[in-house]
Amino acid sequence: MTIALPSQNVAVSGTDRVRALLRCGQVAGPVYLIAGYAQALTRDGFSLKRHPFSFLSLGDLGWIQVLNFVLSGVLFIAGAIGANRALRTGRGRTWGPLLIGGMGVGMIAGGVFRADPAFGFPAGAPAGAPDVVSWHGMLHGVAFGVAILCWVGSCVVFAARFAQQRRRGWAALCAATALVLVAPMPLLGSEWGTVALYVVATLGWLWTTAVLTRVNADRSE
Repeated sequence: MTIALPSQNVAVSGTDRVRALLRCGQVAGPVYLIAGYAQALTRDGFSLKRHPFSFLSLGDLGWIQVLNFVLSGVLFIAGAIGANRALRTGRGRTWGPLLIGGMGVGMIAGGVFRADPAFGFPAGAPAGAPDVVSWHGMLHGVAFGVAILCWVGSCVVFAARFAQQRRRGWAALCAATALVLVAPMPLLGSEWGTVALYVVATLGWLWTTAVLTRVNADRSE
């Protein structure tokens, strides 16, 4: 007969909480992508060539995308908390989780502050860019900038961490993702820029899932 000591139970419980938090971060990207693409393919007038995911927050069904932004942001923050508790030594143990948490904050703000109607979406919106940017449209842009900066920063931090651990493949993946994330910025506002944004954002969200999965796996080794 084995008697579990209270301290052992506390340790196991703490491990389970960290694992659960990391798993929240692991699913954040896929949840956002599935919900986003499902809406993009079914909303009348929405075009993946012209409209970023942000525009899904507009119109009668916009609340779905607002919820998607906020839920995914909360999941990213949970994953960041889990990573902070899991990473005890080595480079990036502080800034890696903080920057992933910053991504989550940016996504929540991006949902709370909606983009301005433009490029014909939703119905009745200007055919091009809006003549005047509203205060909430401006804050949405700031939220986007914060999320991207934190995203790129987290890639760089984890690249340094994996390089220190001599995991060259992971380090190269992180560095490449950082470069890919900034690649479409000069093209934003054009059709090619919108398409490129979808491609690199999808890769970026999947990168976050992969890194948090790696962190979670390291705890089990």
